[in-house]
Amino acid sequence: MINRREFLDTLAIGAAGLAIGSTAKSYGQILGSNDRLNFAVIGLNSRAYAHLSALKANQATARISRVCDVDTHTMARFAGNVQKELGYTPETDQDFRKLLQHKDVDAITIATPDHWHTPLALAGLQAGKHVYVEKPCSHNPAEGAMLVEAQRKYGKLVQMGTQQRSSPHTIEIVGKIHEGLIGRPYYAKCWYSNTRKSIGIGKEAPVPPQLDWDLWQGPAPRRPYKDNVQPYNWHWFKIWGTGEALNNGTHEVDVCRWALGVDYPNRVSSSGGRYQFKDDWQFYDTLVTSFEYDDKMISWEGKSCQGMKFYNRDRGSVIMGTTGSVLVDRDGYEIYDLKGHKTSEFKTGDKTSSSDLLGRDSMTDAHFANFIAGIRTGQKLNAPISVGNVAVTMLQLSNISWEVNRELHLDPQQGHIQNDPAAMKFWGREYEKGWAPHI
Repeated sequence: MINRREFLDTLAIGAAGLAIGSTAKSYGQILGSNDRLNFAVIGLNSRAYAHLSALKANQATARISRVCDVDTHTMARFAGNVQKELGYTPETDQDFRKLLQHKDVDAITIATPDHWHTPLALAGLQAGKHVYVEKPCSHNPAEGAMLVEAQRKYGKLVQMGTQQRSSPHTIEIVGKIHEGLIGRPYYAKCWYSNTRKSIGIGKEAPVPPQLDWDLWQGPAPRRPYKDNVQPYNWHWFKIWGTGEALNNGTHEVDVCRWALGVDYPNRVSSSGGRYQFKDDWQFYDTLVTSFEYDDKMISWEGKSCQGMKFYNRDRGSVIMGTTGSVLVDRDGYEIYDLKGHKTSEFKTGDKTSSSDLLGRDSMTDAHFANFIAGIRTGQKLNAPISVGNVAVTMLQLSNISWEVNRELHLDPQQGHIQNDPAAMKFWGREYEKGWAPHI
């Protein structure tokens, strides 16, 4: 069992380059652009504040030079928080296209609604920027494949925001699993539980004057503005969001496939529904899905509106092998023998919750440190887009299985659906005329 001192030593090494902070209010202006990377943060609600915290933790090597949001009130509030936390005020742009014209921007971070993730990432790459994109990296499998191809074409780095890939205790325990800690690992179960409220029945309403609704919709087909979409409930509308499986399942499924050493499965099956409330929510609130390989399996259970925990945890993963099991989450890990008796554990001392929509944590700080080091020194990324896109595509296939109500058979090399044209229609999406992304 690793002790706290060993863990802190690992953290210090793994997050090398993290800034401790500065007492100088104007620290943000002390170093020149040649010394630090200039970041532009795009999409400034909720998760963007974790980007702010992470760039603050890494302020010795990076600064926020620009911020962008289609809502000017949201943008002003975020810029004010940058001033408060970092001691300087970033430039603001309501339209990302103007932002990308600035040659001094080295990297963009994307924390917009899901339907914008790939189009913005592609635009960033085409403008010569490195990209940090929140999960899911795409709205549909076709976009994910396009983004992987574009990264190879343009040669800039793309890191996906599956920050547990940069968690020292997760890196350590996955390494031990690979070394035979629990024998041959063959089954991984993961889950997510929350108590989300109803989103009600939306009514058409005037577009708020501070919001560019056309640009907010961007590549998505146009819809009238309704009063129950912004700033978070877009997750539950198929035209913009991807459901809980992609919103949260991505993290744990990614850990599970990492631990098992697998990529695309042979088969995907998924079942569930919207059971808790009757409202505008278009996805399931309860879903059970499984990914089957030749000799391994992953299952994910999502409960958006029912807070019953597994192993006294809102979320987590259990990796089971021929001689034992490992329970791992964002707060530590536990090791069990074959009979289910705990033999060892490690806890970070932190406590995370599924109700936290921001996720300002040391994992994200370390994930940004890894991204920054990748740009500056060539350090290997922990979640490059070619890796991150696998779990995203798997869960998008889970959504497709749920939509068509049947098991999908896949090509395990690329994840393409085999011999099911009706299901394969969900591989891409319809775009607003003139807004389709391209490489």
